[in-house]
Amino acid sequence: MKGNLLLRNVLLEGCSCDIYIKDGTISRIGSALQCGDGIQVLDGRGMSVLPAFVNMHTHAGMTLFRGICEDMPLKAWLDAVWKAETALDDDLVYWGTRLACLEMIRTGTVAFNDMYWRIDRAAQAVEDSGMRARLTYCFLDGGNPDKQRLQREECEAMYAESRSWSSRVRFGVSIHAHYTVSDDNMLWAADFARSRGLLLHTHLSETRTENEAHQARYGVSPTRRLADMGLLGRDLTAAHTLWLSDEDVRLLGDSGTTVVHNVNSNLKLASGWRFRYNELRDAGANVTMGTDGAGSSNNLDLREALKTAALAQKAWREDPAALPLDELLAMGTVNGARALGLNSGKVEEGALADLILVDTASPFFVPAHNFKANFIYSANSSCIDTLICGGRILMQGGRVEGQEEVLARAREETERFLRKINA
Repeated sequence: MKGNLLLRNVLLEGCSCDIYIKDGTISRIGSALQCGDGIQVLDGRGMSVLPAFVNMHTHAGMTLFRGICEDMPLKAWLDAVWKAETALDDDLVYWGTRLACLEMIRTGTVAFNDMYWRIDRAAQAVEDSGMRARLTYCFLDGGNPDKQRLQREECEAMYAESRSWSSRVRFGVSIHAHYTVSDDNMLWAADFARSRGLLLHTHLSETRTENEAHQARYGVSPTRRLADMGLLGRDLTAAHTLWLSDEDVRLLGDSGTTVVHNVNSNLKLASGWRFRYNELRDAGANVTMGTDGAGSSNNLDLREALKTAALAQKAWREDPAALPLDELLAMGTVNGARALGLNSGKVEEGALADLILVDTASPFFVPAHNFKANFIYSANSSCIDTLICGGRILMQGGRVEGQEEVLARAREETERFLRKINA
């Protein structure tokens, strides 16, 4: 039965239990549960259960760009990427997204919030992978009136098509950034999304240069101008949010905006590292975690990003107590689920059964003084044995069904992509 599963003998917060999943939801947690005949049973002895990760900022199809734009600051990196993206076609986006889904499944991510191109093909890739995703139509017009009109028409058509997608894949709207989209289209995109109950997604204050240029042109910060335009809010996810003033933090918090820390990408592009986690949390912002695309962060491993985020917070604040483990894990799970409108990111009755099982039979988990510390700081993501999405097992024993085909086709498409951009 799809979405019905009994996990036996798993460790939850250090205590052995059974978890009965019915119709994709955690129905009961207890000992020696009896759930009738015909239920799929997974013996989780030696495994610890955690909520699966939610990656709140990705460019999934960009996995095929992994490693081609190295050692560049953001402006040069963007120029190189945008040139390469002129070669994208349906098959490149489909197999690039399938590769991203495979990587995320293998590293414990069950859902992601994406900003990329040809989202109809990305939607098919997510459907075929079994994951959850919020796929956003991306506005990027450069102030060109023809592009403004075309993108509005494309957005409307893609939204109409998305009505046939499954419940695991949802449509949203992205404003690429305040410096790449005209004010008219930013306002149009926000109105289009909000009038239909859709979520918004944007890049915000990623680099010092971006902020300084905006201040020189408008006399205010990017966050202040977005607030004045009415774009901040609980339905907006703002990626990066690195270069923030105290007023910016207050505006993001008062509006309940979701912010995404993409620490590995920010470090690699030398965009910055002093993410104001404590201040944003205390102000009321919903603070989440992302990897960015594999073109900049090189991998989509959220557990690794969580470790880096904690280490960076402790270092720049000169405080080893900064970003404690429970808050860190919440950034990668329940906070992201909340932003996407999912009753997920937690292991409790009534929540969606989006779970990972962690194999503790390795030196990384010995001694077992603190499982969460071992998981984040000692182990690596190869310890994730099983991933479950809505009660459906997408990975078990570290193996994902169909992974060989995905890898083979991704290699073939990468070769074709390189021939196109070098022609």
